[in-house]
Amino acid sequence: MASINKFVTTGLMALVAAVSLILPVHADAAQKASAKKRSHAVAPVKSKAPAAKQARSAKGSRQVVVLRNTGRVGGIKRVSSVVRVEPARPSFGQLYGLHNTADSLDLRSSVALVLDSETNEVLFSKNPRAVLPIASLTKLMTAVIVAEAKLPLNEALTITDDDVDTEKNSRSRLKVGTTLSREEMLHLALMSSENRAAHALGRAYPGGLDAFVVAMNQKAKALGMNDTHYVEPTGLSSRNQSSARDLATLVKAAQEHPIIRQFSTSQELEVDVGNHPTQFRTTNALVRSPAWDIVLQKTGYITEAGRCLVMQARMAGRQLIMVFLDSTGKYSRIGDAERVRRWIAELPVHVPAAAVALPKATS
Repeated sequence: MASINKFVTTGLMALVAAVSLILPVHADAAQKASAKKRSHAVAPVKSKAPAAKQARSAKGSRQVVVLRNTGRVGGIKRVSSVVRVEPARPSFGQLYGLHNTADSLDLRSSVALVLDSETNEVLFSKNPRAVLPIASLTKLMTAVIVAEAKLPLNEALTITDDDVDTEKNSRSRLKVGTTLSREEMLHLALMSSENRAAHALGRAYPGGLDAFVVAMNQKAKALGMNDTHYVEPTGLSSRNQSSARDLATLVKAAQEHPIIRQFSTSQELEVDVGNHPTQFRTTNALVRSPAWDIVLQKTGYITEAGRCLVMQARMAGRQLIMVFLDSTGKYSRIGDAERVRRWIAELPVHVPAAAVALPKATS
């Protein structure tokens, strides 16, 4: 019996010793697991809005934090990774401090000009000589060069890899291999601001794209647009630059071509893209508004230029040219145009010089 008791006692002591050796290992593992959980935990989020939406609310940035592979453990929000996105880049106008210029209409555009196209009377101006990127307003000059070249409008042009935007990586519904007439390409470039269509127009010019850009700059010089310079026909490059004064001159030149007036104010066009009918629409909502009588228009946007808009419109007995550059906010250029329209409506009625009766001759 004594030998049995001694055997049991020895076994129990060995078991206790083994457990004492194992417990620290498990404790260390538990501590490491707990620390790992804490390293992946963030403070609970009160709002139920998507992370991207919360990020967009931060001033001056598109997104601040993006949460991925989220889940909840014990009321704590867990994430496997946190991605920080840099704030949106400022436009040239913001870098130059042009938005600090106050104006009586409280416009969101840092550059603006309103003038009577018949009398050249300036009704409103704000930084009219500032030279800024003009984005797709470039396409007005592209259209002028195409119209004055008198190339066959029914000639088939095909979108190639050369027309794909590698500078801004902008999207296009005109797939490589799409074949349309020069007329359809011009229509889409003016109405829908199609970059590939505009590039194809320049590439198909006699002498190619380089000759087309030379023609653009020669035309600008001939028109007296001394603040203007072009490097390509789409406006995707921030090196395409001009001033409000010069752009008003361009609008005057462009409106002399009926095809530019028609296509720039067209509301929609259906063309075949890859044997599929595809509907394109205007980029300017004011074209569809009954409150406006627009003769010619063009919109533009790249980050460096902000939101841009030029128009010639009939209102209050006048033919007015309006230029808005570097507007902040997606709809702010439209809001600025509406502010100008309401302001013009409150001015004294304009009577064209031709309508003024001359005094009768006395004998």
